[in-house]
Amino acid sequence: MAFGNGSLVKEFILLGLTQQPELQMPLFFLFLGIYVVSVVGNLGLIVLIALNPHLHTPMNYFLFNLSFTDLCYSTVITPRMLVGFVKQNIISYAECLTQLFFFCFFVLDECYILTAMAYDRYAAICKPLLYQVTMSHQVCILMAVGVYMMGFLEAIVLTGSMLSLTFCDGNVLNHYVCDILPLLKLSCTSTTINELEVFVVVGINVIVPTLTIFISYTLILSNILSIHSAEGRSKAFSTCGSHV
Repeated sequence: MAFGNGSLVKEFILLGLTQQPELQMPLFFLFLGIYVVSVVGNLGLIVLIALNPHLHTPMNYFLFNLSFTDLCYSTVITPRMLVGFVKQNIISYAECLTQLFFFCFFVLDECYILTAMAYDRYAAICKPLLYQVTMSHQVCILMAVGVYMMGFLEAIVLTGSMLSLTFCDGNVLNHYVCDILPLLKLSCTSTTINELEVFVVVGINVIVPTLTIFISYTLILSNILSIHSAEGRSKAFSTCGSHV
């Protein structure tokens, strides 16, 4: 993959969700409200878990990280999207690639945090006697570091594949965020290698977390169904409640 900006285009215009003036302000306030609720909810959960020692458990540790990545993810996208409702949304080439990097980084982080949470629930229900060892504080930290490292490296690969593209004269992105597919469509050079890289990375990051979560919850369900007492089943289901 050849890195370097051969682009003649120095900025992009994001078309946003709609070009109909009568819809722009209602959508602006709708998404602003959703964003505010998301920020308040995630910040509240982060502060609550951080300040309450009784909540310092593996499950809540991953919930803390999930809230953090969700907060960052929405902040990467929403403010720029809101700008598009009130004026022409122009973004520089450097800003576009920066937004793309953090967009990919936090999306991938969320996928693998959900995977770690599924494994945590599997360990709690299917291996309860070994749970304290399996999900020790050190293990949780290593899992979180691994999640962020994988997100970082794969975001570098995806963003790097966009750096090798050349944009000649078209600079209008039919989207509300700098994303991979709109950029590929806008390139005036061959995108075959870039598309292959994106296909492999995205494919891995869809299949691996999905399979891991599916297998974990299949084993959890099988274990719960093997419990004969109603009280035991109820307790096992409640253990998974916060993740679900």
